[in-house]
Amino acid sequence: MRFGVATFVTDEGIAPARLGCALEERGFESVFVAEHTHIPVKRESQWPEVDELPRKYYRTFDPFVTLTAAAVVTERLLVGTGVLLLVERDPITTAKEIASLDHVSGGRIVVGVGAGWNREEMRDHGTDPKTRTALLRERVLAMKEIWAKDQAEFHGSFVDFDPIFCWPKPVQRPHPPIIMGGNGPRTLDRVLEYGDGWMPTYGLGVDEIARRITELERRAVEAGRARIPVSVYAVPGDHEIVARLADVGADQVLFDLPTLPLEETCRTLDELAAVARSFTP
Repeated sequence: MRFGVATFVTDEGIAPARLGCALEERGFESVFVAEHTHIPVKRESQWPEVDELPRKYYRTFDPFVTLTAAAVVTERLLVGTGVLLLVERDPITTAKEIASLDHVSGGRIVVGVGAGWNREEMRDHGTDPKTRTALLRERVLAMKEIWAKDQAEFHGSFVDFDPIFCWPKPVQRPHPPIIMGGNGPRTLDRVLEYGDGWMPTYGLGVDEIARRITELERRAVEAGRARIPVSVYAVPGDHEIVARLADVGADQVLFDLPTLPLEETCRTLDELAAVARSFTP
């Protein structure tokens, strides 16, 4: 079992560089940071968990700025997006940002992507919520083309460009891992088509995560693929919960790290690290 944290990094919590150091010092493998470019004042989409949207959603740093700050002060920590809202981003620019950070970090970026839930937010970026999963697919595939080829081109329904030069290429070849976030009924289809891993949220429930891990393993065999790893997002720091996730086949636990100032964050990380160590041989 591997251990990291999932968190929102904001102007009101621990600084990105201090967080990176604190995580590496305690032996965590990775950090995954959330993204929201903005929150529209007029809200229609219901947050999946409760009615009131937490304050941290309004104040997130740009994920690539956050992860760069964490990467340059660490040596081993994997830096990931959890999740990158690619349906709100230009794929050419994003491909360059990811490849650049892969160089800066020495090949340590992990790209968690998702289709998003906040419909009014994505509309502000010109994205139709009804076609966002098809848009996500094309943008991921377009980025893979850019990373793989010196002269890349892509022609789809949503992404369309003639041959381009775009460097740098990622350190990790053929590209950094693409981890598909989401709990929806079609998420495993996307994982199997263009993902390198699945990142469900703990809120899906251990029993349902177990059922889908079994399905994912079966379908990967049928598709001629190697086993696809599963990282469970926003897991409570509870020994029994982690043990259950290990038993059902989860490969990685991403503890839910609250957005807090330095000292409170470090105390929380000490508690989470103690849980993680109890599973380390």
